[in-house]
Amino acid sequence: MTEALYHADSYVQEFNATITAVDEANHGIVLDRTAFFPGGGGQPADKGTLTVDGQTYVLKRGKRISNQLVHLLTGDDPLPAVGAQAHGQLDWEHRYKIMRTHTAMHILCGVIFRDYGASVTGGNMEPLKGRMDFEFETMQKELVEEINAAINAEVNNARPVSWRVLPREEAFQIPDLIRTKINLLPKFITEVRVVEIEGLDLQADGGTHVRNTSEVGTIRVTDYKSKGKINKRIYVELD
Repeated sequence: MTEALYHADSYVQEFNATITAVDEANHGIVLDRTAFFPGGGGQPADKGTLTVDGQTYVLKRGKRISNQLVHLLTGDDPLPAVGAQAHGQLDWEHRYKIMRTHTAMHILCGVIFRDYGASVTGGNMEPLKGRMDFEFETMQKELVEEINAAINAEVNNARPVSWRVLPREEAFQIPDLIRTKINLLPKFITEVRVVEIEGLDLQADGGTHVRNTSEVGTIRVTDYKSKGKINKRIYVELD
C-alpha cells in the first residue's frame, strides 16, 4: 500500500519516494509514499511533477487501479524502473486553492447542519468554487443571505481545523459523523479519517484542508437552485 502523506500533513509540497511497481498499460508508476491526492469525495486530484534520474514527468493524475494507487504520467516517454528514486513536487498553488475550498465546503455544511439540521445530498468542488446540495424544502433569498453571513462569521472566528484517524467502531460512535444523506463509506474500511473544525463541524473525510478557517478567506454564495422537492443547491466562490 502507498503511504498517503497528504492524510498526515496537507501542507507537504514535495517528497521523495521509491518506485515499487510500473503499470505499462496505463503509463503510470506506483510509489511507496506520495503527497499527491488522487481525487475523490468531490475533491479534484492534485497536479505536479515527478523527477526520476534527472528526467521530469508531468503527473496526469493519481488513480486507484486494482487496489493500487497508480500515478498516471503524461506523454509517451519510457517509464522509469522499479526501485528508482523519485522526487515529487506538487502544484502548490492548485493544491492550496483546493484546500481552502474544501474547508469552505465544510464550513458551509457545518453551519447549515447546526442552524437548520439539513443533511448533505451531494457536492463537488474545483479551485476556489464549489456547490453543495442540501435537504431543504424551500430556499429563498433571505435564507441564503443568512447562510452567507453565518459562514463568513465562522471564517472570521478563526477556528482550528484538525484531522485524525480512528478505528471504524470508535468513529461511528460519534453522533452525526456522516453528514451525507447516504453513508458512502464501504464496509471494508476499518479505519476512518475524521476532519474537525473546532466547535463547528466533525465529519468523516479523506481530503486535504487548511489548518484554520481564517485561511479560507471570504466566501460568497453566488447562486442557489432547486434540484428537487427537498433538494436545494448552493453555489459558492472564494475571493
